[in-house]
This record gives sequence, structure tokens and C-alpha cells, in this order.
Amino acid sequence: MSQEGYDNLVAELRRLESIERPKASAAIAEARDKGDLSENSEYDAAKEAQAHLEDKINRLKVSINEAKVIDTSRLSTDAVQILSTVEMTNLATKAKMTYTIVSESEANLKEGKIAITTPIAQGLLNKKEGDEVEITIPRGTIKLRIDKITVA
Repeated sequence: MSQEGYDNLVAELRRLESIERPKASAAIAEARDKGDLSENSEYDAAKEAQAHLEDKINRLKVSINEAKVIDTSRLSTDAVQILSTVEMTNLATKAKMTYTIVSESEANLKEGKIAITTPIAQGLLNKKEGDEVEITIPRGTIKLRIDKITVA
């Protein structure tokens, strides 16, 4: 993953642990003060929200521990790889598109960042400028030509 993506995960973990966790604890304490816990749906909801929060924190910790930050200065533009920005043309529609291939946690289609696990990214990996590739996606098969490869 990119350094930026790693830094974003660490910042999100800090936010969840320092802001959201105390809020969840306070909500549980407030609900507990309202009396009988056996019929207190507010207490049950607060406990469930806390469980979801703790699960999210644990998943973030795993992602951070397993992350490998890639030095973009060492990446090549000879072939498509993670952190490559690929400009391509859909040969059927002549539509131009640009995607950056990133880790799953960094994917954001609005920013043109697609996860390396997506069918399009998988179909582009190790291909070179000028290559034409056929990629099977949920809606069928698309044929793309790789016009340019740069590093994000």
C-alpha cells in the first residue's frame, strides 16, 4: 500500500480509539443508569455498537500490522502493478478512462482508485503500454487498450 494509505489507516485507528471508544463507553454508562438492564433496549443497542466498534478497531490493527508500504520511487512504468496509474481506452466505446491500482483499503472509485483484487485490475496486471486486454467483468467482457502507465 502507499504511505498515504498507511497513514490514513493509522489516523483512523487513533480516531476510533481516542474519540469513538470513549463515546461508546459513555453511551453504555448512560443507558445502564436508566435502570433495569433486562428490558433496556438502549443498553443493548449501545453494547452492540461498542462490539461493532471494537471489531472495526481490531480489523484496522490487523490491516496495519500486515501492511507493506511500497516505495513508489522504486516502481517501474514498464508494466502495470500496484500503485500504477493506467490510462486506457475501451475499444468498443472509445471511452477513455484512468485508474490507479491500490490496496483494498485504499480503493475509492470516485477518486479513480480501484482495488488490486477487482477484475479490471487483475486483467491489467503485468501488461504493458499498447497491450490490448479482454477482461471479464460482471456485465460481460470488455476490451481495453493500455495507453499509458505512470506511478501514483
